[in-house]
Amino acid sequence: MDLNQITLPTADLPRAVAFYKSLGLHQIVASDHYARFELPQGQATLSLHVVAVVVPSQSLIYFECNRLDEKVRKLEAAGIVFDDPPADKRWLWREARLSDPDGNSLCLYHAGENRKHPPWRLEDR
Repeated sequence: MDLNQITLPTADLPRAVAFYKSLGLHQIVASDHYARFELPQGQATLSLHVVAVVVPSQSLIYFECNRLDEKVRKLEAAGIVFDDPPADKRWLWREARLSDPDGNSLCLYHAGENRKHPPWRLEDR
C-alpha cells in the first residue's frame, strides 16, 4: 500500500492554490472546483476540493523539509505566518506549525532518521 494523496477542503480555491504554490508545491491539475499538486520530493500528492463551508478538523498534515529553519525564514519573508516557530520536540523532530487560509493545520518539520526509526521504534515482527 502507498499513500496517493491527501485532499483538503477549501472555500476559496484561487486563494488556497496561491498559498500552496507559495509553499513550493507544483500544481498539476486545475479546474473550477479542484486542484492537485506534486510535492518537491516523494510520490504522494496534495489536492484541494471546493466546499461550501470548511469544517474545522483536528487533522494535521506534515511536510518534511531538510533545512527547516531556512525554509521557514524564506516563507516568512514571503508573507507566510507561522503559528509556532521552529522548535525541537521531545519526539526528536524539529517542527514549525501554520494554518492554510481555510484553517487546515500544517506542520513543516525535519526528523531525519527519527522519522521512521526513532529510538523507541517497535521491532519488526
